[in-house]
Amino acid sequence: MYDTSPEAAPPAPPGPELQTLVPSSRRRAPLPRWLRRTASPILVLAVWQLLSATGVLTSDVLAPPGTIARVAGDLIGDGSLPTAMGVSLQRVAVGLLFGTVIGTGLALLSGLFRIGEDLVDTSVQMLRTVPFVGLIPLFIIWFGIGETPKIAIIALGVSFPLYLNVYAGIRGVDAQLIEAGESLGLSRWGLVRHVVLPGALPGAMTGLRYSLGVAWLALVFAEQVNADSGIGFLMVQARDFLRTDVIVVCLIVYAFLGLIADFIVRTLERLLLQWRPTFTGR
Repeated sequence: MYDTSPEAAPPAPPGPELQTLVPSSRRRAPLPRWLRRTASPILVLAVWQLLSATGVLTSDVLAPPGTIARVAGDLIGDGSLPTAMGVSLQRVAVGLLFGTVIGTGLALLSGLFRIGEDLVDTSVQMLRTVPFVGLIPLFIIWFGIGETPKIAIIALGVSFPLYLNVYAGIRGVDAQLIEAGESLGLSRWGLVRHVVLPGALPGAMTGLRYSLGVAWLALVFAEQVNADSGIGFLMVQARDFLRTDVIVVCLIVYAFLGLIADFIVRTLERLLLQWRPTFTGR
């Protein structure tokens, strides 16, 4: 008979120590974020330069990056590009201001009051289906060929994304928060100030980001119709003289201005929405 009691059991042979499992994402040394964000543009420039050097892309189709950099330096040196940027930025700023006031005001009226929704929402939903670019000839007839039609077309394009997002943000506020505010004795204005407007703020910031993109798109069309200044005017002149290098410089300027504007809005969003937990990605 063998003794099967625990005391008589032979000791277990020594084995390798257990190692703590570490996720592979933590074991790898991550690349700096600025490097990951700039890798794609650098790759595009490298492929562009390679195609230009091998003759696949000729200068009359698309100028090489080196030529574009030289032309950009010349335009900055003679002052034509900074002057055009200043005029375009002024148009976008004024149009964005008017469009923000109009879109947000209509959204508040339609989102906070049922009678406002009945009077405003249907008309706005009908107008937003009309391509705002197609209204440029009508605006020229109404306002002439000066700055007014250009600002009006930007304001019109900006107002619709803001209206839709602010209105959706107001109507999307959690009803339980409204009930909680009412149980705490908040008045109607108190509910709007402390519950509804903060709850609609994320939608408003999203609408502002969309509106900035639409503002630059509207500016491109507005400045190519009866304009005598601005980045779009430089593009029209370059088109008449088949200067693809100047056209690409203007497009790059549009892209960088839009990127800077989006960065400003995202920074403002982080400051105003610090109370909201968000997923930042992995």
